[in-house]
This record gives sequence, C-alpha cells and structure tokens, in this order.
Amino acid sequence: MTEGFETRDRPRVVALRVAQAVLLSAWAGMFWFLVASGQSWLYVGARTAWVVPTGGVVLSFAALGRWLSIRAPRPEPFTSGRAWALGLIALPVVVVMAFPPSSLGSYAADRRSAALGLAATGDASEGEITLVDLGAALWSEETAAALAGRAGNEVSFVGFVTRREGMPADEFLLTRFIVSCCVADALSVQVRVVNAPAGRFEHDQWVEVEGAFYPLGDEMVVDAARVRAVERPDRPYLNV
Repeated sequence: MTEGFETRDRPRVVALRVAQAVLLSAWAGMFWFLVASGQSWLYVGARTAWVVPTGGVVLSFAALGRWLSIRAPRPEPFTSGRAWALGLIALPVVVVMAFPPSSLGSYAADRRSAALGLAATGDASEGEITLVDLGAALWSEETAAALAGRAGNEVSFVGFVTRREGMPADEFLLTRFIVSCCVADALSVQVRVVNAPAGRFEHDQWVEVEGAFYPLGDEMVVDAARVRAVERPDRPYLNV
C-alpha cells in the first residue's frame, strides 16, 4: 500500500502550470523586445518608461518560478474557462509581436480630445514656442496671454498633415500627439497652416513648417514661409 501511495503522489508535470509558465515567458519576452527594439515609446510616455524594463525583470522572475514549479503531486484541472482566460491575457502579446508598430495618425486625431487640461512646462513668454505651449494655451489663460504677446514670432513645428472637409488647398492642420502617461491618454494639438504649397502634401505625411505664428482666439495659425517633407521622428509623441 505504501508503494502504491508513493506512486500515486509522485510529482508530475501539470499542463495548467506549463501554460501559465509559457504565458509569463511570453509577456516577459514582449517587454524585453520593446526594450531592445526601442519601441516602448509607442506605448508609454517618458514618465512611465520605467514600466517596460521593470516589467521585463518582474515577469522574467515570475516565469522562472512557474517553470520551476510545473510539477505537482496531484493533477490540476485545465478547464475551458481557464484556457479562455489565459488566451485573453496572451492577446496583447500576440498583437504587439504579430502586427507592425505604428504611431497614432489623422484617424485618431479626429477622435481624440484636444490637449485640454495640459499643464505648461515653462514660461511661454520667452524662449522657443513649442507645440506643448500651444496645447497648454487651450486651457491656461496665462499661457494664452503670453502667446498672444508673441504674435508674429517665427516658429518651427514638426507634425503630420490632417485636413478638414472644405479647407482651402493651400491650408492644412499640422497635428502632433502629446503623451503624459501612456498612448491611451494621448491628446492632440493642432495648428492651422496657411499659405502652404497647394496640394503638395498628403494626409498623414510628416512635415516641418516654418513661419510666423499668430494666435487667433482658440485657434493657432502659422503663416508658412517654408514647408518641407520630413521622415517620421524616432519618437513621434511629445512628452510632458
């Protein structure tokens, strides 16, 4: 009887624990992939960038612990409910690894709120005028007043082209996203560019605009002196 009891309770590999170990390994691998490829900026802002390497470390240890404990003296049920739960948890890994990364574009700009509630990062009355300043001016009277006093100043902005229905051929909206925590909270800031080369630039094309800046109420306008196509920046989101 003792021999039969020992045979029955001998540790064996448990399928559920193996599946959990594979899932944890996949998540850890995804985090390390983002670190190695430098693509974490597509998902998190500068203030939360530490989450990616930290997640890689924590999940690597968790995966190792689960691999070391895949044997158990008794079977553990691997029900269809648990299988579906593990599949849902694995879905983000599949999406990140299987589909090419891309930054938010004009489609998202039409559906994201403007940069309302964005805090200014400095004194907008002096120094370089930035798109973050323009976003902050939408809610901060102090920033808006500072920018109003700088009407006619030369600016240089980089963003992508979006258009509204009915806009003249020589106008477009220069758009950029501002990220605080992660891409989920991305806010858009837009500048109306006038006197641009008519019909030269396409939707979602990245450009650099240089010209005179004029705040007109809630709208920011740049009278373009130069517009040129540029490559998408390595980090297309501005961070605050």
